[in-house]
Amino acid sequence: MRMRILWLAVLAAMLAACGTYQYRGTTHPGDPAPDFTLQSTQGGTFRLADQRGKVVLLFFGYTHCPDVCPTTLAAARQVLNGLGDRAAQVRFVFITVDPARDTLADLAAYTAHFHPAIIGLTGDESALQGVYEAYHIVVERETPAAGTSEYAVTHTARIYLIDPAGRLRLSYPFGTPWQDVLEDVKHILSSS
Repeated sequence: MRMRILWLAVLAAMLAACGTYQYRGTTHPGDPAPDFTLQSTQGGTFRLADQRGKVVLLFFGYTHCPDVCPTTLAAARQVLNGLGDRAAQVRFVFITVDPARDTLADLAAYTAHFHPAIIGLTGDESALQGVYEAYHIVVERETPAAGTSEYAVTHTARIYLIDPAGRLRLSYPFGTPWQDVLEDVKHILSSS
């Protein structure tokens, strides 16, 4: 009899493990995401705390970025399109790391090129620096080459997923397949 109970317990544990969703992104402890308020391309200000009830995908980049940013925003388009009607429950936010060149108008045109729902954010240097520090974002502006004003900005290239309760749950390094992000977002939306 004891052996039968032991086998049933093992079987129950195995079945429970089979039903556990395996996130594709890097998991975080689920601490509250640091709040911030910045200027939005959609008018007025954007405050993270006002987004409760929605999934927020947060990315830091700039409009002159030659590779990482356009690739990431193209993936964002795929995720938003893949959500269909549920895209209204998601905010994809693009925070500039180059406020000297990225005006609200430039950010609006750039983000709209990829998807009209992508929200571009900027602010003064102090406000942005606070957000970078809160999310541990590295931002390094390179020195322009002699005779040019063009420069690159090296920056952390991760997408951060904040759940509807405002907790930092997942992050995705550059190059993560958009399908992985989509599946995690769908799971979080269905379990919220």
